[in-house]
Amino acid sequence: MNLLIYKTLEELNQDLADYVIKIAEMSIEENDRFNFVLTGGSSPKALYHLLATEGQHRIDWEKVYFFFGDERNVPASDDNYNGLMAKKTILDPLGIKEDHIFYVDTTLAPEKAAIEYKKAIDQHFNGEDIVFDLILLGMGDDAHTASIFPHTTLVKDEEVNVAAVYVEKLDTYRISFTAPLINKADNVAFLVFGENKAEALKHVIGDTEKNPDLYPSQLIDPIDGKLTWFVDVAATKLLED
Repeated sequence: MNLLIYKTLEELNQDLADYVIKIAEMSIEENDRFNFVLTGGSSPKALYHLLATEGQHRIDWEKVYFFFGDERNVPASDDNYNGLMAKKTILDPLGIKEDHIFYVDTTLAPEKAAIEYKKAIDQHFNGEDIVFDLILLGMGDDAHTASIFPHTTLVKDEEVNVAAVYVEKLDTYRISFTAPLINKADNVAFLVFGENKAEALKHVIGDTEKNPDLYPSQLIDPIDGKLTWFVDVAATKLLED
């Protein structure tokens, strides 16, 4: 694990954008494509804007394929739909072709949406092992990541899969990568900032005894890949030196 701490959010996003570009360049050089899993919510908006502007001419975007680590069970036109946020901030600005974007079909029931999303991923990898080049993750102040929330079925899901999960505290379903699927990636990067994340971060990377049922982000530990945390000072205020 690599922990990178930044004084400002601007510095964090700039360094993370450079990191994404570097991995994209290497992946395209080696495999002629870059399989990139986006994270949702509001946290990555500034990063996506940087990639769509400063990174516009640094990557061959026609060789990039976009996926979503999780999705809310809302219509694609809903502001809470992760795909819509990405569409506005990075996909449309870069003119990404529709066949290079793997949206979750939320017109389907959550369980069916998860099954169909996994099928689409399987088809893209064409029978090969599902190893994404880079998976971006956020972390909630309850230490959830993707839609692996505390005390939910996904915490104990050991399948390399996409699954539907009911999140009781939100009274809604989500569709999410499982931790074993995430952990197959070549690179996993967490984007975490703000004082409200300090308590969760302290437990996720500071606790010697793991309790993923309470702190699901502890589940993320790539098998053969690299894990990097991009965090600001505020989020680390409770970490010991």
